[in-house]
Amino acid sequence: MFKPLALVAAVVAAFSLQASAANTQLTVYTALEPEQLTTYKEAFEKANPDIEIKWVRDSTGIVTAKLLAEKDRPQADAVWGLAASSLAILDQQGMLQAYSPRDLGKIGANYRDAANPPKWVGMDVWAATICFNTVEAEKQGLTRPVSWQDLTKPEYKGKIVMPNPASSGTGFLDVSAWLQTYGEQQGWAYMDGLHQNIGQYVHSGSKPCKLAASGEFPIGISFEYPAVQLKRQGAPLDIILPKEGLGWEIEATAVIKGTPHEEAAKKLADFSASPVAMALYKENFAVLAQPGIAKPQTELPADYEQRLIKNDFGWASKNRDSILTEWRKRYDGKSEKVAAQ
Repeated sequence: MFKPLALVAAVVAAFSLQASAANTQLTVYTALEPEQLTTYKEAFEKANPDIEIKWVRDSTGIVTAKLLAEKDRPQADAVWGLAASSLAILDQQGMLQAYSPRDLGKIGANYRDAANPPKWVGMDVWAATICFNTVEAEKQGLTRPVSWQDLTKPEYKGKIVMPNPASSGTGFLDVSAWLQTYGEQQGWAYMDGLHQNIGQYVHSGSKPCKLAASGEFPIGISFEYPAVQLKRQGAPLDIILPKEGLGWEIEATAVIKGTPHEEAAKKLADFSASPVAMALYKENFAVLAQPGIAKPQTELPADYEQRLIKNDFGWASKNRDSILTEWRKRYDGKSEKVAAQ
C-alpha cells in the first residue's frame, strides 16, 4: 500500500531536480551603471527563462583587475558591459572565447572586435563630457569652459573633479584621449597643468558629474549618460563637449573562455547584440553599436557621433599599464581614499 506514495515521491523529486538543473545561474561581471542592471537582467531573463543572471558589479578598472587576477581560475561566465580596451587586455591574455552572435552582421565595424569570429562585441558608446554647474559658477564668478585647454586656467584651481583612470574606464579614456590628441609629451604637459586645478580624483566615472550637480565641485569631468540623466532631473548643469573632440569607449560583451555554462553565456552574447537589447541601450546612450536604432537626445547635439576622436583601442590597451604607472607617479596624491574593507 505504500508503493504508490513512494512512486509519487520519486516522481516529484525527479521533477524538482530537473527544474533545478534547468535554471542555469550565469555569473556576469559588469561595469554598467547600477540603475541599468535590473532592466537589462529582467529583459534577458524574460527571453531566456531557464537562465538567471548573477551580477558582479564594480567600476571598470576594478572589474578588469578582478578578471585578470582570476585568470587561472575564472569565476565569471560572461562580461556584459565593460570597456572594449579592457576586453582587449583580456583577449591578449587568452581569456575570451571567440563567438559570433546571431545579429553580428548588424553591428557596425568600428564597434566590434575585428577578428572573425570576434572575441567581444560592442553595445553602445560613452564619451567624455564636462558637467558644469551654472549656479555655482555664477556664485564663484567662473567663466564657461569650451575646451579641454580651458580647464588649465588659474580661475579653476581646486574647482575640478575627475575620475581616477586606474579605477574608472571614463578616467582612462580621458587620459588615453589626451595622449592621442596632443601627443605623449604635450599630453602629459597638459595633464600637469590640469592637475593644478583638480580638487580630487574619484573612483567612478559618473561621480564627478553627480558632485557637480550637487554643487560640491562646480566642474566635473565625466561622461554623457549621468550628465543627461541629472539634467533631466533638474540639476543646473550645462553639458559641455570640448571643441578638441571627445575621448570615448565602447561598452561591450564577451564570453569567458572555459566557462562551464558556455551555451548560456552565448545566449547572453546573442541577446546583447540583438535589436531588443539595442532598444534598451538607446534609452541611455546616443550612439549604439547597431546603426539606425539610436534616438536623438535633445540634451546632446545632432553631430554628437562626429565629435568622437579617432581612437586607437589597440594602442590604449597595450600601453595601459605604463600609462597608469606614469599617471600614479605624477598625480595619485589627490586621489580619493578607498574605505577599508
